[in-house]
Amino acid sequence: MVLSGASLEQRRKESPDSKYAEALRRLKKRADGLVVSAKTYSVTNKTMTPPSGDKHDYMSQAPYWWPDAAKPGGLPYVRRDGERNPELSKISDSEELDRMVKDAECVAVAYYLTSDEKYAGHFAALVRAWFLDPKTRQNPNLNFAQGIPGINTGRGIGLIETRNLYRVIDSAILVEGSRAWTRADQDQLKKWFGDFLKWMLESPVGKDEADERNNHGTYYDVQVVAYAVFTGQKDIAVKQLEKTKERIKSQIETDGRQPLELARTLSWNYANMNLFGFFTLARLGESVNVDLWNYKSADGRSIRQAFEWLLPYAKDSKEWKNQQIKPRSFELTTRLLRVASIKYKNPEYVSVAERLEAGKQDDIAALNLN
Repeated sequence: MVLSGASLEQRRKESPDSKYAEALRRLKKRADGLVVSAKTYSVTNKTMTPPSGDKHDYMSQAPYWWPDAAKPGGLPYVRRDGERNPELSKISDSEELDRMVKDAECVAVAYYLTSDEKYAGHFAALVRAWFLDPKTRQNPNLNFAQGIPGINTGRGIGLIETRNLYRVIDSAILVEGSRAWTRADQDQLKKWFGDFLKWMLESPVGKDEADERNNHGTYYDVQVVAYAVFTGQKDIAVKQLEKTKERIKSQIETDGRQPLELARTLSWNYANMNLFGFFTLARLGESVNVDLWNYKSADGRSIRQAFEWLLPYAKDSKEWKNQQIKPRSFELTTRLLRVASIKYKNPEYVSVAERLEAGKQDDIAALNLN
């Protein structure tokens, strides 16, 4: 799906002294630590209970909303874009979801590259706990994601919190055939994602997110396409990718700027995040023979143009003058550069990525697996 099968297979055949050896060593070290810890995650771990009364329902609070000092009890909350409210930690679902995704990907890649069953075993424990075990599983909805105190209990925008679940799907594909992850497990996981996709397409909350025009709309498409491909509903995937082309037309200017993201207080981070969503959709499009890598609107809008617009700022040959209230993050930038180096056949981009990483390597990216 999104991870490169060709790169994975090549890494598996690399000699011990290849240029990827150090990244693989770090990946295995982290995976070993995860296996030893045996830590799993669940929506049922939270201390708060959603309005449904069912802890199996995912729940979170809107990150950029704060108590209104001018109102009794601070309600309703008011928005401060780019400033995360520390109250978010009171509800553990979002943090546990992110950790589950990262841990599952790490041990799945480690299993694929080494064939060591201990890694597949921990992957199975992680994914069964979050998706399959009746005692701990998440219900396949996000009815109560990113609620705003005093205003609502959940909203479509909350779907951005599951934008990385495609990585669990990729990981499940990598451990297929292991002793720990059975065909029945894979079928149950497909059933969960099929149900979640149905909720996304048919629920009022899901439909609300589908109408979003910025990165929220982009990552709605990522999820619909990924879940449709995984569950064998390729007609839905192709139809959604046609909508993605319309998003490219509306979100990317002819010079490559992304105005809706540049208007944010964390403009660099959001411009990279949104473009990474489009790159992810381009990788998914390969599964159903839809080419977004080279797609251009009639007036020249494209994801390649958006990448080339960002490139001088990544190289520091241009100064970033849009609002950025926190230091720029380069985690997604380096992934964009490494993928672009392959898709657009320019090895220079890898050199830029390596300079930006500066000792903070993303091992999945460094192994050129995206």
